[in-house]
Amino acid sequence: MNAEIIAVGTELLLGQILNTNAQFLSVELSNLGIDVYFQTVVGDNQKRLEETLQTALKRADIVILTGGLGPTKDDLTKETIAQVLNLQLKLHQESLDKIKEFFAKMHRVMASNNEKQAFLPEGSIILPNNNGTAPGCIIEKDNNIVIMLPGPPKEMQPMFKEYVYPYLLKKSPYTIYSKVLRIFGIGESSLEEKLIDIFENQSNPTIAPYAKQGEVTLRITAKCESEEVAKGLIAPVEEQIRNRLGIMVYGIEEESLEEVTCKLLMEKNLTLATAESCTGGLLAEKITSTPGISKCFHTGVVTYSNESKVNLLGVSQDTLQQYGAVSCQTALEMAKGIRERSKADIGISITGIAGPGGGTPQKPVGLVYVGMATQQKCWYNELRLVGNRERIRNITVMNALDMLRKYLLTGETK
Repeated sequence: MNAEIIAVGTELLLGQILNTNAQFLSVELSNLGIDVYFQTVVGDNQKRLEETLQTALKRADIVILTGGLGPTKDDLTKETIAQVLNLQLKLHQESLDKIKEFFAKMHRVMASNNEKQAFLPEGSIILPNNNGTAPGCIIEKDNNIVIMLPGPPKEMQPMFKEYVYPYLLKKSPYTIYSKVLRIFGIGESSLEEKLIDIFENQSNPTIAPYAKQGEVTLRITAKCESEEVAKGLIAPVEEQIRNRLGIMVYGIEEESLEEVTCKLLMEKNLTLATAESCTGGLLAEKITSTPGISKCFHTGVVTYSNESKVNLLGVSQDTLQQYGAVSCQTALEMAKGIRERSKADIGISITGIAGPGGGTPQKPVGLVYVGMATQQKCWYNELRLVGNRERIRNITVMNALDMLRKYLLTGETK
């Protein structure tokens, strides 16, 4: 089976509201083994909605509409669907009673136009709205299934999960199960070169790469009769990919680089301190976003000026004069200094040029050094980054986290 999602609302076209409903429904339908080939947004215009619905009914088994079920004149979804499917709208007394009860609980007088929400296509399966006033419904007609859901996500999502998901589960013979691998330290094109034979030979499961800022994700998806069978199909493909990419695979699903790194830090019961210049505390912010990290994170300082590098971290004036603030020498002294002063097990430092100004031919915008110091050893990474200030800062922090992650796993930083 395949489905099409139609989001109704002029406010969506104007960009006043983000269409999160389509994303939610696509994920849920995928879990049911139902393919989504088209998503459409149409305004509150009966003629255009009618044309959109007629097109969707020709190419999809299931059409799901969100929005346009309110009490006002521009809420036209039900009326348009009834017209296209040649169905009468009839009062559903139980829905009207629930709407009246909703307003009574709110100690508000129900406007007469709210009664409009209780008129539903004849013969439809009614979907109660336990979080608002507009009921939804399911219509089975001429080999199509049309599902109407309210627009507000806080109403639509629970209605779908409680009523629509079980209904569709009985209709779908397949399950689609996906596993996401998160990868750092390689670009999408280089990744494809390493995995090209796996990509070319894929059938079930399939592999889809997605490039994000600073990282790549691989979604491995299997379609079969059960989740357990799907997991069995995915496992050997995942093993192949991990064998090729090694430590570059840092996590799965929604895990972030900071979550994975901080979890390792806590498992090893090591302490950390940071000294940042061009990232302005962004590394410390990422680290402290992880619950429980207070037992490991000692301190974080922003040493933007040369004076602060000297006074707070003990960076040598000679080092700054000879090599400059943006240098591997300064980065190493910053990392040593913050580790020693905080008495942490590990010190990490960042110094660089985030732009847009400040670069020179010898030290261009995007040149960044990340330093790391332990009691036994010191390391640094030189980064040559491109992009705007925000991107350079974010990618720098990801590289610092990845450097720490690799050290915690292997004792080395590369």
